[in-house]
Amino acid sequence: MQEGISFEEMLPPERADGPQAHVERSAADLEAVFDVPVRISVVLGRTKMPVSDLLRLDTGTVIELDRQVGEAVEIFVNDRLVARGEIVLVENKLGVTMTEIIKPQ
Repeated sequence: MQEGISFEEMLPPERADGPQAHVERSAADLEAVFDVPVRISVVLGRTKMPVSDLLRLDTGTVIELDRQVGEAVEIFVNDRLVARGEIVLVENKLGVTMTEIIKPQ
């Protein structure tokens, strides 16, 4: 550190409303990112199989996964785990309802 300069002088200046000011945010604050595309993936389960078995798959083939019926599925946004959820049926289409948000580490 340079001589004659204290640690406090190196800190950024405080805002007029104080260092601990609470800033109210709304959905309008996120408007700039509303049109940013993201890829959402839901993992129902996983399995391992040899390529020879993979090549023999056909319509109607049942693949055994590592999850049980009713077990939570993983929800990924851009390849990052963000939540867990349950499979639901909505107007004859499959959907996912989030039951747990995963906090970033």
